[in-house]
Order: sequence, then C-alpha cells, then structure tokens
Amino acid sequence: MKKAPFIVLLVLTFLLEAILCYTLYHKISFVEQDPVEINRCRMSVTDNFGNEAAYDRTLDYVVLDADGQVLFRTKEGLAENISAAVRNSDTILPIEKNGAKLGTILFRNTVTDKINAYKKQIIGVLIVCSFVQIALVVSYFIYLKKRITDPFQRLSEFAVRVAGGNLDVPLELDRKHVFGDFTEAFDLMRSELKKARAAEKKAIDDKKELVAKLSHDIKTPVASIKSTSEIGYEVTKEDKTKEFFNLINVKSDQITVLVENLFNSSVQDITEISVNPVEYDSAVVEELIRNSDYLKKAGDFKIPSCRVFIDKLRLQQVFDNLFMNSYKYADTEITVEADIQSEYLVITITDKGSGVPEQELPLLKEKYKRGSNTSDKDGAGLGLFLTDYFISNMDGKMVMENAQPGFSVSLYIRLL
Repeated sequence: MKKAPFIVLLVLTFLLEAILCYTLYHKISFVEQDPVEINRCRMSVTDNFGNEAAYDRTLDYVVLDADGQVLFRTKEGLAENISAAVRNSDTILPIEKNGAKLGTILFRNTVTDKINAYKKQIIGVLIVCSFVQIALVVSYFIYLKKRITDPFQRLSEFAVRVAGGNLDVPLELDRKHVFGDFTEAFDLMRSELKKARAAEKKAIDDKKELVAKLSHDIKTPVASIKSTSEIGYEVTKEDKTKEFFNLINVKSDQITVLVENLFNSSVQDITEISVNPVEYDSAVVEELIRNSDYLKKAGDFKIPSCRVFIDKLRLQQVFDNLFMNSYKYADTEITVEADIQSEYLVITITDKGSGVPEQELPLLKEKYKRGSNTSDKDGAGLGLFLTDYFISNMDGKMVMENAQPGFSVSLYIRLL
C-alpha cells in the first residue's frame, strides 16, 4: 500500500460518508403523511362502514363510532381516543355518509417513525464509514511500522553494534522496505570496516612482533655488557675504574627497563573500555540474545521475569562474542537455559562442538589466549577475555566448562 492510494481511499470514504448522510438528512425534510393514502383509506372505511373485512389496511388507523367507542383497529398499540391521538399528532378525520356523521377515524402519525428510521440509517452510515476509516488508518500504521519503523530500528541497533566494535554480525538484507538499498550499503560498510580492522590488527601484530624481536635482540647484548661490567667491577682494584663499571651496570639496567616498557606500550590496554551498568527488566536480556543469534541456531528459551544490573551495550557484545565463537568453532545447534540462583540470573549457552582441552579452560580468560584446537580459525584471542571483563564489571561472573558434548558458558548476571 503506497501513500497516494491510501489517501485516495480515505478521501473517498469521507466523501461517500458525507454524500450518504446529506441524502438521508435531506429526505427527513420531506417526510409527511401521504394525504392520498389517508383519503383512500377513509373512503374505504366510509363506503364499507360496518363491514370490517372490506376495510383498506394499507395504513395503521383506529375507527371510533359516534360516541367515541372503538369499532375497529388495524393493530394494537394505536391511540384509541381523540385525546391520545392529539398527543401523538395523529391525523383525525370524520367518517360521514349522506351528511350523517358515522364516526371518526384516527390515522397513526408515521412521520416520527420515518424520521427515526432515517436517523438510524445516518448513524449506521457514520459507524460503518468510521470503522472503514479506522481500518485504513490502522493498516497504514502497520505498513509504516513494517516498512519504515522496524527497519529503521534494526538499522539503529546495528549502528550501535558497529559503534561498539562488533563487525561480525551481518545486517539482514531486505529490499522490500524503503531502506532496502541503504541496508545493503550499510552492511557493505560493516564488511569494509571489518576488512580495515583486520588490516589494522595485522599491522599491530606485525609491530608487536617487530618490537618483540628488537627487545630480544637488544636485551641479549645488553645482558652481555652487564655481565662483563660486573666481572670488571669485581676484578679491578682502582676506585675510579669501579665507578665506571658501576655506571655501566646502572645504565644497562636502565636500558633493560626501557626495552620492557617499549614492549608493553605496544599492546593497547583493553581494560580501559568503560562499563556502566544500570537497572533493566530481564526482557532486555532475551532481546539481546535473539539479536546475537542471527543464524537462529538457538532453540526456544524463556528468561525468568526479574530486574537485572547490566550495561546493555556491553552485554550485547558479550552475547555477540559467545554466539560468534559457537558459530565459528562448533557450528552446531545451541541451547540457551536461564534460571535464578540466589542473587544471580544465570544464562547458560551450550553448543554441541568438540569443546576445549580441559587443561586450557582456565587460560581462555586471558588476553590473546586461544584453545589449541582453534589454530585453523582466524581470531585474536580477545573474545572470552572481553566477555569476562565486561561481566565482572557488571558485578557478575563467567564460568566455562566442557559439556557432554560441546562447550558451555554460564553468565551470572547480578539481580536487583
């Protein structure tokens, strides 16, 4: 449904509503008793007075005799005396034959009934047209939500992920909405950023390797110089010479410290990333998990209702890291389990892969550490380190263990 057809349909319903209401309202102005029908019924009664079977029954009326007593009525509920007929604005006519008054005929006033009937029709038209208009507005709102609002929301969430450093989760492409081409360009940007980050990481790794080699090459001759100067310091007898050898020792130590500092400064301190947890409803946790599981490998799961203490952006990165690791290293179905244990909401994510050698489990939380069975996959060894760092700074903890089969990570999220 495009904008123009929607507006045309809405305008047409308003026009149809106005025309029908005007037509019915205009008819009200011409509602009156039909004198021809009334006169025909009166003549029928007059000509057949006393023979009720021959009376015309087209209209509703009551026949009274000369004394005001009811002789005949077409149906019950009609005015049966002059006073009641006057109150109802009924038509009152005498029944005369050959100059003699036989009685009186009271014709029921149907004008009010007809006016009420037209009013009901007007109300019916208004109700039907209003429902149609509401349906059009609701339909267009749903259209806008599906074609504009929801895609824009997904783009916003994707932008937050990219800003948070997650470049692995692709943006779902959908050309059916107005952001179709823009979505493709957005995901292309993510892909290019990922390539740029990989190139940057390679350059950093190359620099680290160069610095490590240089530090080793420098420390080796410096150690030799220091050893030689220490020997010289011990064997010489002259105080002046001892002073020179001691100076060499001091400067050698200084060079060693500077080389160590140079090596350490080449590695960026990841723990400078800020984590700012606040209170959220646990429904947010389920939303974050489903956002991370973009391949839909996790089965059905339910998060218990509670209040949690989290940084939404960092927790999204946590789930992104865990699901991306499972996709990359296991590529199996994933189970998600959640329950409340004491003061924590515990989320357990388990795949069906080969797991990790038991002796290597404690090392996976360290920076740049990876399992020995992952050498054929690209990675920097930072995912679980960051996950543990983020969870710890949200006053929680991460527990890793091998499942039977697979690899399992339990996140303990602080309750409020």
